[in-house]
Amino acid sequence: MTRQEFLLIIEKKRAELIQVASTYGLNSSVAIKHSQELDNLLNEYNRSFLEKLQPAN
Repeated sequence: MTRQEFLLIIEKKRAELIQVASTYGLNSSVAIKHSQELDNLLNEYNRSFLEKLQPAN
């Protein structure tokens, strides 16, 4: 998966989270599930793309 494809997936999940949270509230189980999925995507993105850019100490 390319960096751009990954960013599109993240943006889609973020939009879903905003929609769900506005419908059911931030503390709803469905919003929490979407938030966790977004967190996982962001963590995976950071591992895949950002950590490679940082120089090793």
